[in-house]
Amino acid sequence: MKLINLFKKKGWPLAICLVILSGPTRAEEGRLATFLSPANLKPGMTFRLVIFSENGSKLLENGLNVICHGPGNKASRLMMKKKNGGPPFWQWWSGEVKDSGWHRLEIRNGRQVVKTFDFEVPAGLSQVVASPYYWPAGNNWNREKENLYSAWIEALFGQSDEDDSWPNLSVVLKDPEKNFLYNHLGLGEDESDVQLQPDCADNPFVLRGYFAWKLRLPFGFHACSRGSLSEPPACQRWFINEMPGSRGNEVNKFHRLMRLVMDTVHSGTARTALKAEESDYYPLPLERHKLPPGTVFADPYGHTLVIVHWRPQTDDQPGELLAVDAQPDNTIGIKRFWPGNFLFATENVVGQPGFKAFRPIIIKNNQLKLMTNGEIELSLDYGQISFEQLNLQPEDFYNRMEQLINPRPLAPEAVLSELFRALQEQLQVRVASVGMAEKFKKEHPDYIIPMPSGAAIFQSSGPWEDLSTPNRDLRVLIAIDTIKNFPDKVLKHPGLYKIKKSGAPEKIRTGLIQLSDKLANEMKITYRRSDDRPWSLSLKEVMARQEAFEMGYNPNDCVEYRWGAPAGSEEYSTCRRYAPPAQREKMTAVRIWFKKRLHPPT
Repeated sequence: MKLINLFKKKGWPLAICLVILSGPTRAEEGRLATFLSPANLKPGMTFRLVIFSENGSKLLENGLNVICHGPGNKASRLMMKKKNGGPPFWQWWSGEVKDSGWHRLEIRNGRQVVKTFDFEVPAGLSQVVASPYYWPAGNNWNREKENLYSAWIEALFGQSDEDDSWPNLSVVLKDPEKNFLYNHLGLGEDESDVQLQPDCADNPFVLRGYFAWKLRLPFGFHACSRGSLSEPPACQRWFINEMPGSRGNEVNKFHRLMRLVMDTVHSGTARTALKAEESDYYPLPLERHKLPPGTVFADPYGHTLVIVHWRPQTDDQPGELLAVDAQPDNTIGIKRFWPGNFLFATENVVGQPGFKAFRPIIIKNNQLKLMTNGEIELSLDYGQISFEQLNLQPEDFYNRMEQLINPRPLAPEAVLSELFRALQEQLQVRVASVGMAEKFKKEHPDYIIPMPSGAAIFQSSGPWEDLSTPNRDLRVLIAIDTIKNFPDKVLKHPGLYKIKKSGAPEKIRTGLIQLSDKLANEMKITYRRSDDRPWSLSLKEVMARQEAFEMGYNPNDCVEYRWGAPAGSEEYSTCRRYAPPAQREKMTAVRIWFKKRLHPPT
């Protein structure tokens, strides 16, 4: 009331926005945070309100009513657009400001005000102050900003399903129904024709950079070596948003910095040693609340994914951990956690993989500085650094993650069914990839796509990168192995699964093998042969062709060869195109990597 009386004395126009809530505790009230966008409002503009909390606040679990009272006590009701159960827990509301002047946002529990937020709506347009930097860092990263970042990532992707994909990242960022930072700076910045098209290594940095740009937070990235089997990647030069000499308007400067990101960051950047302090990441503990949306997973072979949503386990459905990744052709898509998508190994690999967070950048003595491991460990805002993934065996890693995703053990039959579903979805994505190569070859029948040598088949550029499938096929082979080895895994780790007490081990194993055979026969995929006619394969047929997939990634081969059609079969009869002998020799030389399921050092 004192602040309201002060506004009245000064003659400021006052609008009061009320969020009517119920049932919080004092501790919950203290941890409630709010965010308003756009940063510079003007009369008649729609605004976005995000209310978020790291703990399981009843404020965000119960239904809310959000009412905005403008000058003259004109009331309008805000609409909830999205919410999530967290952590962090958040809700996204939408409203409109009709008049200029000071506004107060009041969060209420019944009649009790539990949080206030004051903001001004100027009568004219606010000007962005010119800066010699890409953007000035006016705020520090902290726990609240990290929680908001998690909420933003989840709002972008968290309500998507595993098979959802987009042509590039800009398509998602330019969607105001997904991006609560859309045009946050008031510059029409998300209406630009410039596209953000990161690949897998760049994608986490472009997401982080976009968020930091909008909120005027520090941002940086390193130029790193690619490393070797004896030495993990090491980082040298550090690029930051407050580098001098950048020219142009706000939007152009941001896109230039993101272009520098995409020219600098590569597959080794995320695989720096877990204890390295001159790096862009630090490792996290394998705990549910310590792996929020925005967490980066660096696999041992150069691929990166960003967690976007934990779908909780229910009585009817198993839990899911969803992530987003980018591909060499710049498409981005949702992936579900399982060994076929999240590869983890700590032996015979370059660098050190695992779940990692961006190393916080703070402002100290008017300079941007990376926090050390010791500073992170002692920080009240962070403190969750952990080296438990160092030298962790893959079996232990996957068992730990399985328990996080499904805290209550699942029946092994349900897990096996999910593994088959994931394999089918993975193969359907391969259908599209192989089909894209087939379309290209039909449009360019005389063009032989150049094939690189050795490990470069996994990390190349141009048509080979866009149209070949060595990375995808290696993951398909690992996925098939996961299914075939599952009955033995259940017997080795019975505590991970909900098994009937009366079940004899061999009886359980036999039952799982029978279920596997049933599912493999029932589930199918369909691809188009060279004559464009559809051909269906059961998953049993696909799984029987594992050896053929060791040589099926070359886009110069016909589609039938790439799907492992047996020579002389009706399926193979429409094949009319083969990779050159020199390329076949290269493929034979590197086949050992596929046979041993080892991605070569890249």
